Amino acid sequence: MTELTDIEAHRPALTGHCYRMLGSVFDADDAVQETLIRAWRSRGQFAGRASIKTWLYRIATNVCLDELKDRGRRGRPIEEGSPSSGSPSMDALIQRPSTDWIEPILDAQVLPPEANPAERAILRQSVRLAFVAALQNLAPKQRAVLLLMEVLEYSAAEVAEMLETSVASVNSALQRARATLARDNEVEPGELSDAQQETLNRYVAAFEQYDVGRLTALMRDDVTFCMPPYSLWLQGPAEIRTWMLGLGSGCRGSRLVPTAACGWPAFAQYRPNPEGGHKAWALIVVELCGDRIVGVNSFLDTEALFPRFGLPLILGP
Repeated sequence: MTELTDIEAHRPALTGHCYRMLGSVFDADDAVQETLIRAWRSRGQFAGRASIKTWLYRIATNVCLDELKDRGRRGRPIEEGSPSSGSPSMDALIQRPSTDWIEPILDAQVLPPEANPAERAILRQSVRLAFVAALQNLAPKQRAVLLLMEVLEYSAAEVAEMLETSVASVNSALQRARATLARDNEVEPGELSDAQQETLNRYVAAFEQYDVGRLTALMRDDVTFCMPPYSLWLQGPAEIRTWMLGLGSGCRGSRLVPTAACGWPAFAQYRPNPEGGHKAWALIVVELCGDRIVGVNSFLDTEALFPRFGLPLILGP
């Protein structure tokens, strides 16, 4: 009989799978919890024809497919129309429901400690914001097939059994998913290079000193900036500079605390607190290509996200 401890040990891997399927850390947690409950209740039916891990992935995938039946897709602001001006009016700052947007997830939550370096590199790539957002454009079954075969490396026959369908149907879904997902996004290695780490060090120093010119000089010409839950997004160093010296100038005097999210370096941003110290403002996920910054994603729902990242909401003086 499968022991509960055996099932629980697979939580990080299952969380990563459910996050890729659903695009939400909170929905992923709920899906994993439902997976473990279903697995525990049906543990007597586990016949051992496949590994415990495969059995759990089968349950988790079907939990996610059930969840996706009655909800819309999540995305990123940069997929919503044209970029805005760096000097918008307050009226242009339109908030959308949190359920519209991809959410960041802590790397440690989805990278199993037992994974070898090659596996960790693949898993890190598979939770990056651009990839997770692209997955949301796929039909749920296509999404499941692509992830099970190309991230988790199951065969078509194994996936057909997991989804209770035919091998031909699985191969067809994979072909359609690949066609939809075809894109020319740059793929970065899993670990940061010395040059990238130096870029991040300079980014933190410039941000905390609020040297906007030095900060935007680290960015590529096509860099994007967004801050869910607002639909506004900007493109280009000049527009970001204008924003940071305008409506974004309240970030002057911020402190940045490093973390890691969605396979990228990330920072907890704390703005000056009128009552003393600093108060949580945003979780910033920085995307890189080479030694240049190509994406700055500031997630503003700190009351929900910071506790999940083990981050305090207040920093003392």
